Amino acid sequence: MVRSLNLLAETTIRKKDLKGGRYSDGGGLYLRVRKGGTKSWSFIHFKGSGTGREWKEVGLGSYPSVSLKDARIAATDCRDRLRRGLDPIDTEAKTEKPTFAKCAEDLIAAVGKGWRNAKHKAQWEMTLGDAYCKSIRKKPVDEVDTADILEILKPIWFEKPETAQRLRGRIERVLDAAKAGGHRSGENPALWRGHLQHLLAKGKKLSRGHHAAMPYADVPAFVKRLRASEAMSAKAMDFLILTAARSGEVLGAKWPEFDLDEKVWTVPADRMKAGVLHRVPLTDAALAILMPLYDARVSDYVFPGESKRPVDMPLSVMAMTMQMRRMDVGHFTPHGFRSAFRDWAGDETSFPREVAEAALAHKVGDAVENAYRRSDALEKRRKLMAAWANYLDSPASRAKVGNLRLVGGNR
Repeated sequence: MVRSLNLLAETTIRKKDLKGGRYSDGGGLYLRVRKGGTKSWSFIHFKGSGTGREWKEVGLGSYPSVSLKDARIAATDCRDRLRRGLDPIDTEAKTEKPTFAKCAEDLIAAVGKGWRNAKHKAQWEMTLGDAYCKSIRKKPVDEVDTADILEILKPIWFEKPETAQRLRGRIERVLDAAKAGGHRSGENPALWRGHLQHLLAKGKKLSRGHHAAMPYADVPAFVKRLRASEAMSAKAMDFLILTAARSGEVLGAKWPEFDLDEKVWTVPADRMKAGVLHRVPLTDAALAILMPLYDARVSDYVFPGESKRPVDMPLSVMAMTMQMRRMDVGHFTPHGFRSAFRDWAGDETSFPREVAEAALAHKVGDAVENAYRRSDALEKRRKLMAAWANYLDSPASRAKVGNLRLVGGNR
């Protein structure tokens, strides 16, 4: 029946720009690539003979959750069962379908390995959990239908448009993964184009890439209020503002990353958004937060969990957001303080643009320019961050703008 096997190479399968379609590995094993780039394995065979011959396709799981090696083993088992006159997949073992909750957990475990931001994973778990999907979590995944999806989305479609649209997309991915794993068949009930777009009113256009930022003129007063609190979340936010770092970088910070003598925090590449190691100069104000925490440390995490959260885990991804809500500034976001810092540096100082962008771990210039720029301007950034700390600490920051211009101008 089979003339050749093992036709596909791992390097071919890994390509991100692989065109949509089916790719044969031989022996009935195929890799299916969809337009969105998702990949799944299937075993194709013919049942019967003559005019009654039927074309059958059996799902073997999604790639890379199911590796090329494992897919070949599964295909070999399918061929062996066919030779013995049996169905290629043990139907008795397949009678009990996994729940939507199990499929959601499996998808998050598979695709979450590539997420650097713990907050992103937490958002997936929250939206696909009881918060929105309680009605379908215990339901067999092959029984989730359009009525279920509409029941989930309609209450929040206009009230929380961004959450609703992200939730729809995540449910769609869970159901697609379930289909690729052989647990569903037919069209995806969470599909927007050609399906839900005819059942739900067109939602508001979402703005992308912007986080609500507190005006930098208001940040010193906010920091003063923040420092009146002994909460770990308040200390973490104070440190985040002083370093202009991202929430995930601060929450995941561990003591081995810090050289307190040299006043440098080295964030490893695997925790940075751009995947490049980033050194952060530590001001005296930042060290004033760190030193007491270091003396009283109970785990590797600089900002360990509080209350019911174990100390061997970092603060919750929502800790700083909740801190802002308690201080009645919940309409702003922790990430927005990076924008406040950048606006301040651009409007109120003469520090070069490249130095300010480097402080935010942003790349400036084209690939050639970056290839020749070997330095990360640490000492220049140290002066910039000291000026920022002074601005935050001054009760009359707005009156000292002229002095800051001089600090930044003598380069």
